[in-house]
Amino acid sequence: MTSLKSTRDILLGPFSLPTNANWDNYATAWDSAGFGQATLTTLIFVGSTLVIVMVISVPAAYGLARRMDRTASSLTTYFAMGLALPMQTVLIPYFVINNGVSQFMTDWITGWWDPRIGLVVFYSSTAIPWTVFVLTSFFRSLPASLEEAAQLDGAGPWLTFRKIMLPIARGPVTTVAIITAIGAWNETLLVLFLVPDGAQRTLPAALLNMYYGLQYTSNWGALFAGIVILIGPIIVAFLWLGRRVIEGATLGANK
Repeated sequence: MTSLKSTRDILLGPFSLPTNANWDNYATAWDSAGFGQATLTTLIFVGSTLVIVMVISVPAAYGLARRMDRTASSLTTYFAMGLALPMQTVLIPYFVINNGVSQFMTDWITGWWDPRIGLVVFYSSTAIPWTVFVLTSFFRSLPASLEEAAQLDGAGPWLTFRKIMLPIARGPVTTVAIITAIGAWNETLLVLFLVPDGAQRTLPAALLNMYYGLQYTSNWGALFAGIVILIGPIIVAFLWLGRRVIEGATLGANK
């Protein structure tokens, strides 16, 4: 409601309905924050991160779940340790590594470097421990008789994983994919550290930049419109997929 109000309406009646729907607030927010480029950057960032995390995590989780030697146990513990590592503790190392890679690529390899590439890589590295940990627990709950039956039919490990185990794990895989995508959509701190150019930043960082500008003009309606633009897709995704996320946690186990 606030996003459709004028500044006067907000100050006189913060909890009242808007007198007149001021849709210009959305145009002001979109233009002043550069949401067009930020939306494209966010979609590419979320999509790239999701592909990297899923391609690495799902096979890794299955492999760790089915191996019973000490190496598998140590690797599982290693991934679990990643869950206890706060983002704040690795920001400075990430920043130093990203600058080093950027300078190396610019001076010796390609002549250019996009810091958003480092953003995708580093955020993926923080998301993989959780996805591997969750999916490893799920794959361990599946009976080994499924793979034994596949071996009797002549299926190798890769075919068994792709044709049998992966379809059974569709629910949990979908769940972790949705949660990973929402986390990438909302990521702000890592963006501010690794992407110095404001024009290359994602939607949350663009909204933060808009806040710094609009607070001096007191255009609160446009600021709230920017908040709606940012969180609107997340709310729609929750209303559409929320039940699927909950059901997906147990769908594969029931089968």
